[in-house]
Amino acid sequence: MLAERNLPTTEADPVDSAMAWHGNDARATIEALLQDRVRLQGQLAIAKACMSKGFTRCWRPGKEFE
Repeated sequence: MLAERNLPTTEADPVDSAMAWHGNDARATIEALLQDRVRLQGQLAIAKACMSKGFTRCWRPGKEFE
């Protein structure tokens, strides 16, 4: 996808990369990151429901991931 937008792939700063991906629109960048967060929380909830405690050596995602 980066090649489609003709963006350099070796940018050092991830913030600059995210901003460039969204055309330097801070609102669009933040909105995309918040949507990603919601999606990842859903994926984590599914994984939490499907995995046994023994599989993860008794570790369960806690409040730090909510």
